Amino acid sequence: MSRIGKQPVPLPRGVEINRVNGYVQVKGPKGTLQRSLPSAMEVKVEDGRAEVIRPSDSKEHRSLHGLTRTLLANMVKGVTDGYTKTLEIQGVGYRAVLAGKNLNLTVGYSHGVEVIPKEGISFEVGQETNTRNFFVRITGIDKELVGQQAAEIRAVKKPEPYKGKGIRYQGEQVRRKAGKTAKGGKGK
Repeated sequence: MSRIGKQPVPLPRGVEINRVNGYVQVKGPKGTLQRSLPSAMEVKVEDGRAEVIRPSDSKEHRSLHGLTRTLLANMVKGVTDGYTKTLEIQGVGYRAVLAGKNLNLTVGYSHGVEVIPKEGISFEVGQETNTRNFFVRITGIDKELVGQQAAEIRAVKKPEPYKGKGIRYQGEQVRRKAGKTAKGGKGK
């Protein structure tokens, strides 16, 4: 039996789970999420918790058991607390500015890059104290969407290995390379 799949998902106060037309819908204080879960898996809600029940011990059902439970738990956490990813922008002259809901990035190109948020995503921009580095905080209720938006922003200017300039996840370690060394003399 799946160790993750057999754990019940606790439902905080104000969270409802409904099955509608093959979709599981989770409503909570921050909003509503809807997702198609494997049809073979059954979601049973009782006593303030939800359990995922698999129909058999076949290999396919065992593999879907833990996945379904994790997806359901992520939806419940999203509608109660929400998700946040933070990106750091490092480099001289690199910065981020909000223009309405859109994010404008200046990251060493001849032009600025405008990032339009996906539906349900919001940006927050700030500057770290005592440094010139900026940060961008991406928040939303859908974990998958928050991660996708963060990955797309990071892809605008990935951190380069020589000076470390670029956009990186908070706490990400960039492997640095040594630059070329100067040698004296010609052709030796």
